[in-house]
Amino acid sequence: MSSLDHFIQDLVVANRILAREDVVDAYGHVSVRNPDNPQHFFISRSLSPELVEREDIVELGLDGQSVRDEKRALYLERFIHAAIFEARPDIQAVVHAHAEDILPFGIAQATPLRPVIHSGSFIGSNVPVWDIAEKFGDTNLLVTNINQGRDLAKCLGANNVALMRGHGFASAGRSLIEVVRMSVYLPRNARALLRAKHLGGDIKYLSQGEIDARNRGYSPYSTETWRAWEYWANKAGCGHLVTRPGNAGSQHERESSRKP
Repeated sequence: MSSLDHFIQDLVVANRILAREDVVDAYGHVSVRNPDNPQHFFISRSLSPELVEREDIVELGLDGQSVRDEKRALYLERFIHAAIFEARPDIQAVVHAHAEDILPFGIAQATPLRPVIHSGSFIGSNVPVWDIAEKFGDTNLLVTNINQGRDLAKCLGANNVALMRGHGFASAGRSLIEVVRMSVYLPRNARALLRAKHLGGDIKYLSQGEIDARNRGYSPYSTETWRAWEYWANKAGCGHLVTRPGNAGSQHERESSRKP
């Protein structure tokens, strides 16, 4: 199996993990930038993430269109991924999902979604809310073209996560492992915050110093992170597809080879 095949296999694993952890259901998607051509990215054809196999992965350009003659249906909201990759050269992977626990924070903005648990630190201290109506008026709330995607990417800015009013979220990471981890803990952090609100009283958010301390020295391929990736993959029934760091074709080896 070639290095690129391993890379795409990791994307299959990411789809299965996000489905098993209830981040995505029949809808939602994850993508990863092509390591050999940063103007392209890989994503599944229009398919529920739990069902994604290697042959379902397609390659798209930063305009959101297939770079080959693809006859199968594509995700309608692939423009979310295209626009974020276009705007953020530092980003290697993107998730879009509709996890229910985050939805209230895009609707009732009196309580911002910020980290309150240590594993929520990865979402960052600022989670902006994007409202498609502000620029595009009444729509079906779906990102169906590149201009809408670019407006969302502008709202995301340099942040890790943006909420989408009445819709879901988009998250962006430096690696596939990082964006999956972030997307798994985002709704867990939201649940903790919602429950704390029900108890009443002031909310104790993580301080910027605590966020920085938690994230300091973080690596997508640390023992801590890799332990979670293996665990989630095994829960999702695809542990046999996981390539350990340092093995030929692994994410770790590919990322390390691209470092200056």
